[in-house]
Amino acid sequence: FHYLFNAAEKKSIEEVLAGAELAPAQCLWTTEASGSVQLRMDELCPEQPITVHQMFTNSVQKYGKLTALASKKGNKWEKVTFSEYYHLSRMAAKGFLKLGLERFHSVAILGFNSAEWFIAAVGAVFAGGIMAGIYTTNSPDACLYVANDSRANVIVVENQKQLDKILEDKLPHLKAIVQYSGSLKEKLPNLYSWEEFMGLGLEVSDQELDEVICSQKANQCCVLIYTSGTTGSPKGVMLSHDNITWTAHHASRAGDMQPAEISQESLVSYLPLSHIAAQIYDLWTGIQWGEQVSFAQPDALKGSLVDTLREATPTAHMGVPRVWEKIMEKIKEGISQCGYMKRKLVTWAMSVSLEANQRLTKYVNHFTVYHCLLVLQKLRAELGFSNCVKFFSGAAPIGSETLQFFLGLNIRLYEAYGMSESSGPHFMSGPKAYQFSSCGKVVPGCQYKLVNVDGDGIGEVCFWGRNVFMGFLNMEDKTKEALDEDGWLRSGDLGRVDEDGFLYITGRIKELIITAGGENIPPLPIEDAVKQELPIISNAMLIGDKRKFLSILLTLKCTINPETTEPTDILSLEAVEFCQRLGSQSTKVSDIIGGKDKLVYQSIEEGIARVNSKATSNAQRIQKWIILGKDFSIVGGELGPTMKLRRPAVLQIYHSEIESFYRE
Repeated sequence: FHYLFNAAEKKSIEEVLAGAELAPAQCLWTTEASGSVQLRMDELCPEQPITVHQMFTNSVQKYGKLTALASKKGNKWEKVTFSEYYHLSRMAAKGFLKLGLERFHSVAILGFNSAEWFIAAVGAVFAGGIMAGIYTTNSPDACLYVANDSRANVIVVENQKQLDKILEDKLPHLKAIVQYSGSLKEKLPNLYSWEEFMGLGLEVSDQELDEVICSQKANQCCVLIYTSGTTGSPKGVMLSHDNITWTAHHASRAGDMQPAEISQESLVSYLPLSHIAAQIYDLWTGIQWGEQVSFAQPDALKGSLVDTLREATPTAHMGVPRVWEKIMEKIKEGISQCGYMKRKLVTWAMSVSLEANQRLTKYVNHFTVYHCLLVLQKLRAELGFSNCVKFFSGAAPIGSETLQFFLGLNIRLYEAYGMSESSGPHFMSGPKAYQFSSCGKVVPGCQYKLVNVDGDGIGEVCFWGRNVFMGFLNMEDKTKEALDEDGWLRSGDLGRVDEDGFLYITGRIKELIITAGGENIPPLPIEDAVKQELPIISNAMLIGDKRKFLSILLTLKCTINPETTEPTDILSLEAVEFCQRLGSQSTKVSDIIGGKDKLVYQSIEEGIARVNSKATSNAQRIQKWIILGKDFSIVGGELGPTMKLRRPAVLQIYHSEIESFYRE
């Protein structure tokens, strides 16, 4: 019976493949922009492969009249329906064709999240190009690298500041630049305002565009995601139509995102769209399920995000760990400034909520929980989360302190785990699959395996599924490195899976510290433990690769300059309170560093001793530490665009401090 069932399944996949118009392909990977790949179709995911255009037209039929995009201009929210969004994307596609966009060349987009960003992205794909996002924090050199590598025919920039980065050099494939915000400072040849650009499409017929759309196949490339290049040059991750449409459909359902015919989801777009997490979550899933996407202001991460959240009241929200940490710090600050009674009430409610959430199904006093939820509801409304039922964290590991803090607010942070090369999430937590500090379960239709498993059940996590990328653009060696001979994607991450199928990431192979004595030490758990013991610490980075012992770089929690996003010398309220509890008067980082504040130094020494007392071996004890003069930041180069720690960069920047640990 099992054999017959499988035969029937296989036949149905063959039928699906026969019905799907795919480009001829001999291999699971390619490194050419114009290449095509075999799809990883099997019994687990036999769904019909579709292009981005097919996904969009399906959605327009179902959700045409619903609001798709909302942008705040002045004091007014301007809304665009799905029908209008589709029409505008076609206009943009015609504009790109008029400007000479060639098949499989790119449209690079450099700017903050906006309706124009989305329309340019979809239009680029409709026009047969490849969409490539560029981080707004990139230097001119880094912008030019992406534009050149992706053979950009058109670059869409937000404003003069981003335009200046592009004008610095001659790009061989560049035919035009479009600026979507602010007026053009000077009229340069082949530079267009957004209005001018959208007008160009009137000269291109629907028939011409439809021919280009019809020539597209689901197993061809339509999106390039550039890895943030923490080591070496950024790599262009090639994603096919099928990668995008399959992932938008399946990964989001694993996170319990609802189709609009059941209940329209609403979300706020603010994380960089050049990163796979935000692009899948905001842009492509938004089209797939008819979600309403409201755009934050460009200064969202400098402090205005909460204002947008309060107005948009999203039903789901995603943040990178550093964003959740910042929200946590802000709430703690707010609580400490409350009057005595209110502070007592809130801390009581949070402790009840934390206990109830940690015990999950065991007996809790429902009357008490009900009263505590009333208190927390007000706090959540102040954050803009009054309607929010799903909270996601991704793009980097999140600390257990942050997870526990939000459980105290009755907010479960659902972790998503994957990579650019897996079109985003390969494992998802959600309302139906949650374990504290786990990345959830494998997305239905995807597969995983652990290789080189050690005695503790920890091995390298490898991926298989329709979400696995086509290859790295023009990088055959790197593509062969990423995929094993059977086409499984190596993640480079170490993890274990419990008996219920929940994945726990324990570290990164490249980040593993191998001491001079040959001991393998994952840095994350130790760094996390230090931050948990010492609430004054903002960032901690463990050192010790090829060294005789472990040492650690520490930074203190401080305020941020809202204009430049640079860390200042002024301690955060939480850090000041930490000092006051010790009897210290310090209010600045410079009051403490260099051993100036004996009380703080003694407290850190004691905190590290507590972490060391739990070490599994002598080699895992921290022997030396230093407090650095300023916190890590994107501007300083220690953090990547999604605020992930760039370890190789930190090693370079603080080379002399590190060497001082190991001088005899």
